[in-house]
Amino acid sequence: MDDLHASPAESPASFWESRYSNAPRVWSGRVNQVLADVAAPLPPGRALDLGCGEGADAIWLAQQGWNATGMDISATAIARARAAAAHAAAGGAHYLVSDLSQLPSGVYDLVSASYFHSPVELARVEILRRASALVAPGGHLLVTSHADFPPWAEKPHHDHHFLNPQEEIDQLELEPGQWEIELAETRPRQATGPQGERATLDDVVVLIRRR
Repeated sequence: MDDLHASPAESPASFWESRYSNAPRVWSGRVNQVLADVAAPLPPGRALDLGCGEGADAIWLAQQGWNATGMDISATAIARARAAAAHAAAGGAHYLVSDLSQLPSGVYDLVSASYFHSPVELARVEILRRASALVAPGGHLLVTSHADFPPWAEKPHHDHHFLNPQEEIDQLELEPGQWEIELAETRPRQATGPQGERATLDDVVVLIRRR
């Protein structure tokens, strides 16, 4: 999780719009490696990316033949995502500005939430539970999250509990017998901090298939 400063009373919409509008670019423009690893062997279908930011994951999915919809609370992030998709000629990537309280209708073969964290209050668990209901039979839910703060981050004054893989699964409260856990692990990756610091970070990766 980046070193992000927020007022406890600030709304997610205000915080994230400020986060994107105050920087020329926030993310690398490259697909998240976990998503690429997980989705590469899957047959293309319909995908939904929650908290898509500047849109790189949906663009990558579209380039693999998916019809991918990215959603983010920041209008600036979505404008950049649309511009990036047009530049990449990724016609299968589509984007919506939304606080995620209203998810699109229909079902999806892949629902992904990569680093879906927020330093301001966000109904993360409720959003992920509603999103799981959109997974088609035989489809997948992928949740990739931070296992800890990076060494360069300023930690909050209050204790923050990062969920382990089993806790991520338990919070979803999925229907018994209707899902199969395909991945539930902590996976290392190499990362670079804002001052060029290199570090190995741990991510929690949960991949679940609806039967």
